[in-house]
Amino acid sequence: PADPVTLSYMLLFFLLPFFFSTAVYFYLWTPDSPASITSAGVKSAPALLLAAVVLSWNGGQSILGVVGGLIFSAIGDCCLIWPELFLHGFFVHLHRYTPYSSSSWARFLYVILVIVGGGSYIYIYPFLQKAPDSDQLTPAVAVYTALITVMAILAIRTHHTATLLGGLTFMVSDLSLALQVFKVMAPTKHGNTIVMVTYYLAQLLIAVGDIQAVENRDDFAKWKRS
Repeated sequence: PADPVTLSYMLLFFLLPFFFSTAVYFYLWTPDSPASITSAGVKSAPALLLAAVVLSWNGGQSILGVVGGLIFSAIGDCCLIWPELFLHGFFVHLHRYTPYSSSSWARFLYVILVIVGGGSYIYIYPFLQKAPDSDQLTPAVAVYTALITVMAILAIRTHHTATLLGGLTFMVSDLSLALQVFKVMAPTKHGNTIVMVTYYLAQLLIAVGDIQAVENRDDFAKWKRS
């Protein structure tokens, strides 16, 4: 078997298409870009390429986990290109993890996440009420906030640093998006850049965390057999 350093270089090589597609997105994106199949493809390409990397490294065992989550994220990216599909896109950005037992410090973080998630929703609630479709948007955002908080909690329960950071970064990305979409804050020049940088970074961390988790489980299984 290859040593950890060689595996790290191999993983970096496999991730090059992801980095390239991310660079292409930021190079081509402009605030006035019209909704199109091309723009949807460019935006969703990084998630699909990451899914391919995780699948190639971990095999089919990740299809119902991180690979499936990345594929749904790509579908959500496509939906978010068209404003009328916003709610559909909002709900398919969630990832799945394999959780482990919780420690006392992890339970403390759970409480913090619940406070942050609940506080964020309370903060944007008045702005949701001003939206034209507030009767649908208000409960939908409440459910999504709960789901994204649970996702971050599950990321902590994996006990893998990359996955944990990915889950937290994902929360930051979605909060930044919500603040802009629901006009909680004035539009900023680099608003979309902040959202997408944290979004792609979260996906990368989650994918790498899943690969590392499978490698650790395989190493442990080999140790038990030896």
